[in-house]
Amino acid sequence: MESILSLILALLSAPLFPGVILKVKAFFAGKKGPPLLIKYYTLIKLLRKGSVYSSSTSFVFKLGPLVSLAGALMVLLFFPIAAIKPVFSFHGDVIALFYVMATGRFFTIAAALDTASPFQGMGAAREAFFGTLAEASIFAILILFYRMNGGLAFSEYFTGTMVISLTSPTGSLLLLVIVSLFMILLTENSRVPVDDPATHLELTMIHEVMILDHSGPDLALIELGSFYKLFFYAAFITLIIIPFNPAEGLFNLPLFYTVLTVIYAAIGLMESIMARYKMNRVPKFILTSCTLVFFAAILTMGFVQ
Repeated sequence: MESILSLILALLSAPLFPGVILKVKAFFAGKKGPPLLIKYYTLIKLLRKGSVYSSSTSFVFKLGPLVSLAGALMVLLFFPIAAIKPVFSFHGDVIALFYVMATGRFFTIAAALDTASPFQGMGAAREAFFGTLAEASIFAILILFYRMNGGLAFSEYFTGTMVISLTSPTGSLLLLVIVSLFMILLTENSRVPVDDPATHLELTMIHEVMILDHSGPDLALIELGSFYKLFFYAAFITLIIIPFNPAEGLFNLPLFYTVLTVIYAAIGLMESIMARYKMNRVPKFILTSCTLVFFAAILTMGFVQ
């Protein structure tokens, strides 16, 4: 029951936190900013509209939003929110789930290519390239966690006997992982400095240019999937920072959501003080995250005492 309640709370609250990012950005810009519930209003507005489809698109275009949302939902089903046991879990689920999310990206790219728009094809190529680089960092982290914990499941990382956290004997190495994961979060969720979700210039967009032709409920599904994906990465970092006691169950939730809010505020701070990188610097940024994890993995081998 605790697993289901924590999952429902996560699904309902995920659209709230991007509002925190907007509030932080507005604060640094000296503005009042939109209300915290702005993303809920956006979803309701989109769901009340109708979708428009080009006569040149096929069923692939309609599958993109559905599969991307399903992939993000699937990951949260297996993730121990606030160190509460997930709804589902099996040994090796981390590998399967990251490929489930990659399947969502594949269908988003396929839907963009299905429009035959050169701009969307350009965005799809960039998304595929940067996603491939980020995948190297993600699997480097999984290899490091396997060396530290011996597990290959989210529940084994955060609810087992050898919980991965900053307070563990090798916790100092996780500082590198946290920085790396934050860089992956920015990359995978198309945030500054990798991408700018607020830009409207097709030549500089990555993710946003791929979904230009989606509208109404389809766009709402894409937005909701992006909220869940961002929530997953922020929750992943939160569980590494704070060693929650699985036995406390739902009592972990207040602290979990407090730290989660701080991470979203950090994203807003990042977007307030940094500009988007030139496109040729983005691969270097992503590969830096992989390098950080690589150094952490080297240190676990005992070469440096």
